[in-house]
Amino acid sequence: MRRFIIFAKTHIDMIATWWAGLSLIMKILWAVTLAASLIFVIQSIMTFLGADADSSLDTDFSADGADISGIDGGTNLYTFRNFVNFVLGFGWSAILLEESIPSVPLRIFVSVLVGVALVAAVMYLFKWLSSMQQSGNIDLVAQGKGCEGTVYLTIPAARGGEGKVQITIAGAVREYNALTDSSHPISNGTSIRVLDVVNATTVIVEEI
Repeated sequence: MRRFIIFAKTHIDMIATWWAGLSLIMKILWAVTLAASLIFVIQSIMTFLGADADSSLDTDFSADGADISGIDGGTNLYTFRNFVNFVLGFGWSAILLEESIPSVPLRIFVSVLVGVALVAAVMYLFKWLSSMQQSGNIDLVAQGKGCEGTVYLTIPAARGGEGKVQITIAGAVREYNALTDSSHPISNGTSIRVLDVVNATTVIVEEI
């Protein structure tokens, strides 16, 4: 026990000395990057356990009830998950390239590129997984009407744009694009019911 205490104290002192030697900017960068890394790990665990980290942690940017549209088949760019991924790529790049790229503007530029690339890669991965999930044996057109679920990304009012919903269909949870005839937007996390099916990837829903 005594040996462990000495070992721990030595390493704590080393970390404290290292931290004291950092500039203010690097301290902030390390703190933000480590926080983003922790959140990323939690999100990954929740995803593998079947929960959706974005459903509770998304930052849903909208103006006058209309979502800022995303890219690639309705994938929304402005989510908390993508913000974390960008900070993760940017932060670790800026830290690891400190000695390799002494020029601060150049290092920031490269780090931004890495952050954007990481966001794009993760978005592509989730889009691919979603398409694989939806390509199974479930017939949305035949089985989707009447199914219930929750809003994943806010649905603009009066079919003013597409949101996303997660519905339980044939005993499985699936994600689809969604429209609504409601006079007001249906916000993230709201319970919904499928009124009709537009096609194999899009449904019309109402708030329960």
